[in-house]
Amino acid sequence: MGKWILAGIVTIACVFGLYLLVSQLPPRQEAAEPSASIAVPAQPADAAGAAQVYKSNCLSCHGDQRQGGLGPSLAEVGTSMTPEQIYKQIKNGGGGMPGFGKRLTEEQLTNLTNWLADMKG
Repeated sequence: MGKWILAGIVTIACVFGLYLLVSQLPPRQEAAEPSASIAVPAQPADAAGAAQVYKSNCLSCHGDQRQGGLGPSLAEVGTSMTPEQIYKQIKNGGGGMPGFGKRLTEEQLTNLTNWLADMKG
């Protein structure tokens, strides 16, 4: 019976120790959201340049005709997403897509965004 009492005391001490450890952790902070208001310059896309960026970075997941594959179809992405949403998705990634904000220049991001925003069917 003495073993059971000792085991109970050790268990209670462990649970109390875990409680103290967890209660001293700093509060969980949510990841900072990228700026909600991104203004994508509305400029005509350089189709050849955007197609080259697409070919080098997007084709493997979204297909050679933007038909989709591992990633969703982008054939009509301009009808379902605003240019700002497209820009954020390319830059930050999400939903299984990697972010390209560090791989692409701002000019490439904007050009690709405007090119894809023109895809309306």
